[in-house]
Amino acid sequence: MSSQVLAPPPPARATVPRTFAAMMAREARVMRKNFLSTFLRVLVQPVMFVFVFAYVLPKLGGGAMAGGPGGPTFSTILLPGLVGSSIIMQAMMAVIFPLMMELNWQKSITDRALAPVPVPLLAVQKIIAAALQGLIGGLLVFPAVLFIHADGQAPSVHVGNWPVLIVVMVAGSLLSAAGGLLLGTLLNPQKVQMLFALVLLPMTMLGCVYYPWSALADIRWLQILSLVNPLVYVSEGLRTALTPGIDHMPVWAFLLAIVGGTVVLSWAATRTFTKRVLT
Repeated sequence: MSSQVLAPPPPARATVPRTFAAMMAREARVMRKNFLSTFLRVLVQPVMFVFVFAYVLPKLGGGAMAGGPGGPTFSTILLPGLVGSSIIMQAMMAVIFPLMMELNWQKSITDRALAPVPVPLLAVQKIIAAALQGLIGGLLVFPAVLFIHADGQAPSVHVGNWPVLIVVMVAGSLLSAAGGLLLGTLLNPQKVQMLFALVLLPMTMLGCVYYPWSALADIRWLQILSLVNPLVYVSEGLRTALTPGIDHMPVWAFLLAIVGGTVVLSWAATRTFTKRVLT
């Protein structure tokens, strides 16, 4: 009888949901541990942009009103774009560089592959974890852009459509995380500088962050070419939800691009990730 009392409980059976939850819990602990550095990395660039364009230039008399007399302030145009840019960049960076280290230098991805979950599900876990960081990055930037401005240059923000706002932020985070996973599995680490020069910098400058997509109507070729940029759709989606008074892309267009792009990129990234891990 005493042996029955002292007998250890049966070991917990590893299941796919339990293992997946443990991986996500680990990611949450890492994010909590690195929150300060993440906070600073996310905020520095957008805060500097807002400080210069919404505070310094209006004080100097060079950026009073972006839309002319009676038009929207530049802060109003800038806010959705910077939130979208932070979501995209943070989600991509959260997966690209750790993945390159795991695949090429630390080789720690082999340990993850031994977990009792299918390798494609491991790719999905990385996408969700990076998307969560992108979403947090966008939420951190929002108050900074909202409150840093010169007198009379406050952004006019009104949430006109909560469902669209939620879908764009969540799907936009997943879209950029999936794109980051795809790039991380395809790029050679020695060519990572090309990522900034040929992908991230053009994506930011031509992603309708500093102007609405409709403003490119006079440069038709550039307006059409910019449609390959996922940041355009996230910026326009946030502009639709947060500043509905400014011209924006049709709702069906950016929702189709964001949701459809998320599905396509997730499928492609999962395939390339599985191939890299198993070879």
